Amino acid sequence: MESIKVNNAIDKAFENSKQRGEALFMPFLTVGDPSPSATVEILKALEESGAGLVELGVPYSDPLADGPVIQRASERALRHQITIRQCIAIAKEARAAGVSIPFVLFSYYNPVLQTGIELVMQEAADAGISGLIIPDLPHEEDSQTREVAAKHGLHLIPLVAPTSEQRIQRIVSKASGFVYCVSSLGVTGMRAQFHDGIDQFLSTVKNATLLPIAIGFGISNSEQFKRFSETCDGIVVGSAVVNQIEQAASLLESVAEREQGLQKIREFVVQLKGS
Repeated sequence: MESIKVNNAIDKAFENSKQRGEALFMPFLTVGDPSPSATVEILKALEESGAGLVELGVPYSDPLADGPVIQRASERALRHQITIRQCIAIAKEARAAGVSIPFVLFSYYNPVLQTGIELVMQEAADAGISGLIIPDLPHEEDSQTREVAAKHGLHLIPLVAPTSEQRIQRIVSKASGFVYCVSSLGVTGMRAQFHDGIDQFLSTVKNATLLPIAIGFGISNSEQFKRFSETCDGIVVGSAVVNQIEQAASLLESVAEREQGLQKIREFVVQLKGS
């Protein structure tokens, strides 16, 4: 149950939410969807609506872990030629615009490797990013990336899917920041139901680590949010948020109408959180 802790903004966010007695709301968005400037404004709106941490998705042409909603978001963002370095630059722009909640960069491994692990970690830290999630980097092969991330004060956050207790223990033994529990096997997407063993799985992960645990992949409504808030420290909402962005894309792309689109996102978050 050893854990690595560097006391960055992620640690503080979870500590603060624990003191408030509530789960941390952790939305995901695809950077550059529907436009780079809209992303900054969406981040501001999410923070205003009660987000405690945001996952910044790097658009990718072959998003193996993502369902159709986030795949379409990547397609829209890639029309703007968004790269991982541009995602980091947009995070820095959001910081300059006053967004203060922690950022976690969510990227497949190829953009990190092609750009350079050292360069990505250095620029991410300089931009005020606090951690990374790399869904296709298995823990057996993450030592170099983890070491470089730690050197720059960044958490490399593991994804843990339902698996054996022994494998869960191996994965979380090297974890830092928090442990991201995948609610079900398969890709991201909004779900009506979760598998029968989900509560036992979450209990197993909690017993294996001292770090906060967050759950994601499928949380899409207030009932689900409330249910998992009772057992998890953080709730990741991805496809449901990205779906709201997609529905409001035409408004968000227009500077004149953007506020209307942002208001739709705020209203969705308030309804989701039941606040």
